[in-house]
Amino acid sequence: MPPSTVARLPGYLRALDALAAEGVVLTSSEELAGRAGVNPAQLRKDLSFLGSYGRRGIGYDVAHLSEQVGTVLGLTTQRRVVIVGIGNLGHALANYSGFADRGFAVVGLVDTDPAVVGTTVAGLVVQPFEGLRALVSSTGASIGVIATPAAGAQVVCDALVDAGVGGILTFAPRALRVPAGVDLRAVDVASELAILAFHDQWRSATLA
Repeated sequence: MPPSTVARLPGYLRALDALAAEGVVLTSSEELAGRAGVNPAQLRKDLSFLGSYGRRGIGYDVAHLSEQVGTVLGLTTQRRVVIVGIGNLGHALANYSGFADRGFAVVGLVDTDPAVVGTTVAGLVVQPFEGLRALVSSTGASIGVIATPAAGAQVVCDALVDAGVGGILTFAPRALRVPAGVDLRAVDVASELAILAFHDQWRSATLA
């Protein structure tokens, strides 16, 4: 399955969840594509990789398609997550209920600040950074989330890799290096805002 298709699947799942919440049982490719922000042809091509083509004149079964997408994304099996960096962002992530809705369980919190270590956040006691490997081993965590400042992010990333996690999500505003076999996804809010600023500047210049 092309990476670009995989990247669009969560959007389809969100759209399907919204349809299900509204009581919709069947949906057309046009309606689902519109809610997911893609064109119908792209949606049909993406879903064909799942072996789902819909039924002519009827459309897609919302519940069945949602189950298919969730299975392909690996969301039918619980994934355990460790968060490193329990500042404001770490607190918010630890308390985010959306993780559980998608089959992710936050099983460990880690920080280097002595004032934070030992405190309880979202029902979990924050562990010292030195205990990261043992924490990953004891909880069976396979995904690590980096919510630290940029300066220490690579050290944290290396420690997560050494501890045995296979996937890392980083919010640190810097490029990180991981070895082959470890998946890295980055959420760079500042960069996304910079791109929006660029488009806003050119839009303003065009309208002037």
